[in-house]
Amino acid sequence: MRLVQLLVACAEAVACRDRAQAAALLRELQVGAPVHGTAFQRVASCFVQGLADRLALAHPPALGPASMAFCIPPSCAGRDGARGEALALAYELCPYLRFAHFVANASILEAFEGESNVHVVDLGMTLGLDRGHQWRSLLDGLAARAGAKPKRVRVTGVGAPLDTMRAVGRELEAYAEGLGMRLEFRAVDRSLESLHADDLGVAADEAVAISSVLELHCVVKESRGALNSVLQTVRKLSPRAFVLVEQDAGHNGPFFLGRFMEALHYYAAVFDALDAALPRYDARRARVEQFHFGAEIRNVVGCEGVARVERHERADQWRRRMSRAGFQSVPIRMAARAREWLEENAGGGGYTVAEEKGCLVLGWKGKPLIAASCWKC
Repeated sequence: MRLVQLLVACAEAVACRDRAQAAALLRELQVGAPVHGTAFQRVASCFVQGLADRLALAHPPALGPASMAFCIPPSCAGRDGARGEALALAYELCPYLRFAHFVANASILEAFEGESNVHVVDLGMTLGLDRGHQWRSLLDGLAARAGAKPKRVRVTGVGAPLDTMRAVGRELEAYAEGLGMRLEFRAVDRSLESLHADDLGVAADEAVAISSVLELHCVVKESRGALNSVLQTVRKLSPRAFVLVEQDAGHNGPFFLGRFMEALHYYAAVFDALDAALPRYDARRARVEQFHFGAEIRNVVGCEGVARVERHERADQWRRRMSRAGFQSVPIRMAARAREWLEENAGGGGYTVAEEKGCLVLGWKGKPLIAASCWKC
């Protein structure tokens, strides 16, 4: 409780630009929130770094040389080096991305039922995650479906580093060949904001599905124009399924303190789940906490303007936005299958699955973490 009070008091001081009070509280927090402590101490350490970043950007000399490691502005969109390694570990150790891929693929397979020419567009390529995990699983599903396999499968990647996408494409083409299918992979070297429907080369005889996993929140800006542009581009493709998976969290509010408290509750649940799964001194756990989730926290807390890209919003907000953009909900009704998947892949205990207004929501002890929804035109 004392640690929570210190964090809130420090956030209030930072919000009020009370440099002296904030710096004093940060020094106390840096002692009381070790990175290898309890689950809450570990998550608190990430918030301490975010608060220090925010204070340092407003008052560079505030904390003195001893604390300058906390004051370096985070690389808000970095996806290489330590963060890339942490993402790969998060995929392995946490169920969120694998669950997202499982649910997305189930919706896509349903949309592709009976189709011989199919085309998947991957917005963001799951944050640049290599190996093409999601599409290997989809190819397995297409190869095993009742009736004939598709005559042609196309996968188009957008929004990740070109070299990464091309490497994934080569692996997927070889994997599909081993399953007796022909796959064509194409990498589009454009950001999501600048994407046009013509860039994707969709053929008239193709059934199209769009997948966006933990990606579109990065396109949410104050003006909303960039996101609206992406949604209108997707709509022009008339997809059979547009699967959207996002963090179910209110981290994009207009007021810093509200955003801070929302993020603290959300990531406390994430770190509690990690604590239940991994020992305290597991080096992999520390890397995931500090370089994956910690990077998100530092962005939510420490960045503003165009640098703040982790603009997570609630499922209800996404639902309204998608409806306004002209999409119709395709309810995802597979809670029982999802619970079976969790039992097999995440131990089941602690994680919850709920169907809410057409979405499938994965939570930890009832706290919503990610929500999957499916849409069509």
